[in-house]
Amino acid sequence: MDNLRRLDLNLLVTLDALLSEHNVTRAARKLNFSQPAVSVHLAKLRDIFGDPLLLPGPRGMKPTARAEELREPLRQALEALGRAVSPSHPFEPSKADQTWRIAATDYGESTILLPALAGLRATAPGTRLAVVEMIPARIAKQVEQGEIDLAFHTSEGSPSGMRRRTLFAERYVLVGRAGHPRLARRPTLKQFCALDHVLISPDGGGFHGVTDTALARVGLARRVALSVPHFLFMVSVLQSTDLVAMLPARLARGNPTLKAVEPPVEVPGYEMAMLWNERSHRDPAHQWLREQIQKSVL
Repeated sequence: MDNLRRLDLNLLVTLDALLSEHNVTRAARKLNFSQPAVSVHLAKLRDIFGDPLLLPGPRGMKPTARAEELREPLRQALEALGRAVSPSHPFEPSKADQTWRIAATDYGESTILLPALAGLRATAPGTRLAVVEMIPARIAKQVEQGEIDLAFHTSEGSPSGMRRRTLFAERYVLVGRAGHPRLARRPTLKQFCALDHVLISPDGGGFHGVTDTALARVGLARRVALSVPHFLFMVSVLQSTDLVAMLPARLARGNPTLKAVEPPVEVPGYEMAMLWNERSHRDPAHQWLREQIQKSVL
């Protein structure tokens, strides 16, 4: 370790050239150094390694046994360092074979990943995409440890210390099945509270949400008859019963089996964000993936 502290990159580059050329003058020419500078470097190297490294011979300088031991590890180390500091190669989607892991809820799958999927498959057919369960409390750790590449989460409550890009703003609409007798027009507040509602409880079992908070401010309450953990099941329930729900507008948009109307109570919406780690921020492949997702979200 003491020897490592005394070394600098120029000394190692000089040693590599000397082991290749076996001649101080040719090594200096190769490195674009002066001959005295290479001689000074060689003297320092001999002191650090406690070995002459190169000895005068009839046809130039001959490496010692210690120098021969250093030759291949030194070459590999310098090549690896060169790759590490060289400019990143442009990402070529058509030749890519990455596997990306993305944490998302079923809402994120439907509103963000599904619109992006066709473009990803067409442009980068050799890549793979793994969608994993989005557990808010674990996002930061999963991203930091490289378990996931991206996560989709509401901007509010997103873990700190992560890169973030807002994808869209979402709002709530009142939704029921197509032909629902109580949704022919926008209901009054009284009619709204009299309906049987279903809500999403991500942690399971809850019967209170942002809509109930908004109603409580004006002294009202609604009847929540069903609490479910996933949007996919909620949509199925709405399609097959007379239950209604305050649903994110994007989930109801373009679905002919559902009827959406403006609710009679103002419920705050939210922003959806894409999250990732600083470590992958400048990676060309990761940048490309983020851009594809951003472009696909309307």
